[in-house]
Amino acid sequence: MSKLSAPSVTRADIPKGTTIWKLGTHNGSAAEFAKPAAGAAELAVGREALTADTLSRVPSGLDGKKRPELKIQYNLNRVPEHGVLFRVSILDAYKSVPQMSVFSNRQLSGIIQIAGVAGTGIDYNFVKTYELYIPKEQLRAGSNELKLRTERCLYCSSEEDAYLWWTWDDLSLSALNAPISEPIHGSYIETGTMVANKQFYYDQGAVDHLPYILKWLGLAYSGNVMRASCASDVGNACSKMEEYYKVLKDYNMQSVVLYLYTADIKLKKDGSLSDEAAGKLSDYFKKYGSYFQYFEVDNEPGLFNRSQAVDLAIAQWLNKQGKTISPEMKSVAPGWAYWPGYSAKSCGNQRGSAKQCGDPDGWERDPKQRMELEEVTDLTNGHSYGESYVSRDGGSFTENLKTFGGSADGLPKQMLTTEFGTSDSHVDAWQYGADQKTSAVFDRIMRAHIGYADMFVQHAAFFKNFSLFEYNFNLNDHDPAKTRIYYTKKGEESRVSIMRRLTLAYATHGAPLTYVLANRDELADKKVYVRAVDTSKLDPLPVSGATSDKVLVNLVNFESTEQTVEVAVTMPEAVVYEGERFGSGDTYETARRYVGSLKASPSITFREKLAPGEAVQYILEPSARVKDTAPAGLTAEAVRGSAIRLNWKEVPGISYEVLRADGSSTAFKAIAKGVTATSYTDRSVREGTLYTYAVRRTGSEQMSKTVQITATGLVPLDRSEWKVSANVNGENGYPGKAIDGDSQTRWDTGVNQKPDERYEIDLGAVHSFEALEMSLSPAPYDYPRRYEISVSDDGSSWRTIQSGLGRKGQSLYPLGETRGRYIRIRQTGSGGNYWSIYELQVYSRE
Repeated sequence: MSKLSAPSVTRADIPKGTTIWKLGTHNGSAAEFAKPAAGAAELAVGREALTADTLSRVPSGLDGKKRPELKIQYNLNRVPEHGVLFRVSILDAYKSVPQMSVFSNRQLSGIIQIAGVAGTGIDYNFVKTYELYIPKEQLRAGSNELKLRTERCLYCSSEEDAYLWWTWDDLSLSALNAPISEPIHGSYIETGTMVANKQFYYDQGAVDHLPYILKWLGLAYSGNVMRASCASDVGNACSKMEEYYKVLKDYNMQSVVLYLYTADIKLKKDGSLSDEAAGKLSDYFKKYGSYFQYFEVDNEPGLFNRSQAVDLAIAQWLNKQGKTISPEMKSVAPGWAYWPGYSAKSCGNQRGSAKQCGDPDGWERDPKQRMELEEVTDLTNGHSYGESYVSRDGGSFTENLKTFGGSADGLPKQMLTTEFGTSDSHVDAWQYGADQKTSAVFDRIMRAHIGYADMFVQHAAFFKNFSLFEYNFNLNDHDPAKTRIYYTKKGEESRVSIMRRLTLAYATHGAPLTYVLANRDELADKKVYVRAVDTSKLDPLPVSGATSDKVLVNLVNFESTEQTVEVAVTMPEAVVYEGERFGSGDTYETARRYVGSLKASPSITFREKLAPGEAVQYILEPSARVKDTAPAGLTAEAVRGSAIRLNWKEVPGISYEVLRADGSSTAFKAIAKGVTATSYTDRSVREGTLYTYAVRRTGSEQMSKTVQITATGLVPLDRSEWKVSANVNGENGYPGKAIDGDSQTRWDTGVNQKPDERYEIDLGAVHSFEALEMSLSPAPYDYPRRYEISVSDDGSSWRTIQSGLGRKGQSLYPLGETRGRYIRIRQTGSGGNYWSIYELQVYSRE
């Protein structure tokens, strides 16, 4: 246990300071103070130690119902050059995650998220010292006031007040003797999510969406952490893993890896991993070990019926062979679900006659057996959803306190939570009186992790019931700029908005930049938070060596009413800046705006009208250092109205030029200038004409790769009302795989081709159409050997309109001008392959 007793290591370098005042003795007791309700509401302090009589009139904490506020008056002979640090050591707090706002001379310095377990019924308290940086601009020579106040959640009523309380050990304010490396906001934390395609795949679609998600959520450039869980038992799950890691490095992000499938591992007689399992780990480390920082031993071993002995063997491999390949890598305990034995709660993956949840049964719920893994891993873990983290039994927060026997100052081991979040059914506890209950429960669980964890990863960006963004499509077929927020409940704040607000306030890292509020009086006592940092001062990330050179300016409104903030931020250089601004918006392209010509002299003034709970971030760099980059990923498709729509990936720049040439010529002419989106619709095309397109950033000579398309006037019919069926392999909605919008799923015959295999479409109404397309990629040999295409108005009387020999490479079948409601595709040949349809489209001029 001794080697786990050291306090958590943070990346915030807190310089030494000179005490300005201190209340209480750091001795694990609040006995010198009054009860919270009995203490004074105001207090004047000096550098000299307070007498016991004076301390006895100081409240021993705050209580939202009985003593919600404390004002501390003190004098400064001069303003400390490097600002001050406020410290408060918490002995006990209610499990509601009470918030302590800190105002210096009526300006918000920060809101400390206090983690507590009172009310859970466990035998331990959570003791932790929180630290808050207060810049010199919020101080003055002479009389100063520090105000501490309890704060309700953004959606909560006065009913929550009774549950907002804490007890402190001591409080202090110190003048910093040197510049601080980080505007510490209670705790140094890192957060993130998981971006994978169809839940499991780290493919090109995941790679393309990753930078958009990182920037939109406010995670990029600060050394935050993402979960990368391409599983060894899922085919093609890791197809673009290196490209994925390179994107994380480009955006100065860390990753925690979950890779090895543990269910079928057989150990050697000496308890070590089999050669096969060790080989899989070794291959992964050799391929990607220069990118990732953390490796997770296993995922919810009790729930998925995994072996403790296998997990111990993996941890030992990581400590020896893993760290030989990647010395800076740190091992992470399994993602604990704290599952009990089978008799208490059944679990999945049962094998043979034994009924058990883990081997031995229930080991994941036992603190002693978990401790065996904790002793051989670098970081602890623990999954939590809804309010489970403070469950008496099985809570990630409470169970960690049981494992380690309480806390002296935070958990005795760094905690990397690899899954937290809420499902669509989770709601906030009724006692807190929230009017947006699904929003409040997500807000509360994330704030809890800010209070007690070091790093924590939201379940997944795209995942049914837990999602940040709309899902149910293949990322490979989706434009990242069209990514849309998923709303758990209509009329309530989204998980994305909540996560952005808290990430921008607590998980944006770098050296603090000086700022001055221009409308200081207007924002007096308002919970409007400014966080401006220079990420170039961050140390290179371990393992990958990633760095950043961005300036991040965050403006966060914690009020339930609209607030205007006008702030002058002193930039690192007196030059012209440009970059991206992210604010409110239901899609990426509406939330993002490129800004330029921001002249620092040396400050830049930012003015924003912030909606309730809104957070805005500017990601800036000197214009002279912006790379001239050609747009990538240019695509063209026909749309209604004899038009062609172009889409491309974003590059730095305020606008784009769209170029077009007739035929395959490269004699381009600009047909559109000043395009601010990453899409454009060309409505000046002539049917039957071949066009070549390219795109470039305005003012740049770097042109995208070209794309060609012939304007036909034909566009796909809407498939939303279609009903499809097949006379082979037609069960369980399987034919719908051909019209689900996912180019990686398919309907197939399931057997080698033979005559009279039929696939039928009910268009829902009579339509006119001229062509049918059956995509074969990625199975080019699954084309129909012979085919017959028929149409019908009533589903009974059929007329054949096209037939012939199929051939490799053919996917489009011209039909001439045809009308009907029903289409039947009949395979009439024989062959040694399945007949497959990955995506089916019917083209019309409607």
